[in-house]
Amino acid sequence: MATPSPKPRIAIVATGGTIASTAGDSAQLADYQVSTGVENLIMAVPGLTDVADLTFDQVCNIESHQIDDAVLFRLARSVQAFCDRDDIDGVVVTHGTDTLEETAYFLHLTIDTRKPVVMVGAMRPASALSADGTLNLFHAVVVAAKQQSAGKGVLVVMNDRIASARHVVKGHANGVDAFVPTEFGYLGLVYGRWAQYLGDVILPHTSGSAFKRAFDGDGATLPAVDIIMDHQGAGAHQYKAPIDSGVKGIVLAATGQGSLSPQASQGARQAKEAGVLVVRSTRVWQGVVRPSEKDEAHGTVAAFTLGPSKARVLLRLALSRSVARRAIQDWFAAY
Repeated sequence: MATPSPKPRIAIVATGGTIASTAGDSAQLADYQVSTGVENLIMAVPGLTDVADLTFDQVCNIESHQIDDAVLFRLARSVQAFCDRDDIDGVVVTHGTDTLEETAYFLHLTIDTRKPVVMVGAMRPASALSADGTLNLFHAVVVAAKQQSAGKGVLVVMNDRIASARHVVKGHANGVDAFVPTEFGYLGLVYGRWAQYLGDVILPHTSGSAFKRAFDGDGATLPAVDIIMDHQGAGAHQYKAPIDSGVKGIVLAATGQGSLSPQASQGARQAKEAGVLVVRSTRVWQGVVRPSEKDEAHGTVAAFTLGPSKARVLLRLALSRSVARRAIQDWFAAY
């Protein structure tokens, strides 16, 4: 009888992105092409199979700004299928960094599991000098293989840091330290085969989420939601196009603490009359947008600490469950 492997079994779900890209010049840090499949990605990381036994699924091989709902749902179903298997201990998702925080938060709210799910990417292509993807992927597998990673929801591992999908954002367009937490901080650190947690996640997620398995079913869809940025001299015409197109919600990247310009107030009222819910977020990357006495008149919802991109993710999921403004405001307060 074969002796069972003492190593954890980790699934790697690949989607493409910079971590799977190369260029013709080692100094070329832009205009590279997604070129590497998951098998070659794994083979390029020395010692990775010493950490865990690996299986994989190539969901797609594209840049993350090309991801649409069809790809997102396919990815979520692949991750869920691995999590549902008794012989899988954790999942790593390789992903482009442009929209990684959105996918991570979607999975954080919809995957029904307590197993570790770790998102990872790279800021430099594999062909570049000091490429970061190899070590990032090694660290992601190390974190996914740790029993301490269970029950923390979806994690993002980049640049030796472990962050919660709820609180991490892409804060730099180019640097390898691009992914940074909001004011709520990192969860832990990872160096080589060593990882340590210094914090936890207390907001609802994964198996405790009201939106778990929202991607189930062949005909599963989410309501359309657009994002509009408010600014000096903004025009109310920005609201007409999404309203006329049939969106169910609008996230407003407002100024300051979610302040609405006169034109944004007019647009919010137009949306309310059309049955389109507006969420007030802020274009400022930290801080909180609290409920206001004007929300009742405008029919708006406060995003609390969610930036516009993640507010859109939560609003779409919330609208798939209810169109009641108060219920949706409660979800934004809780998630």
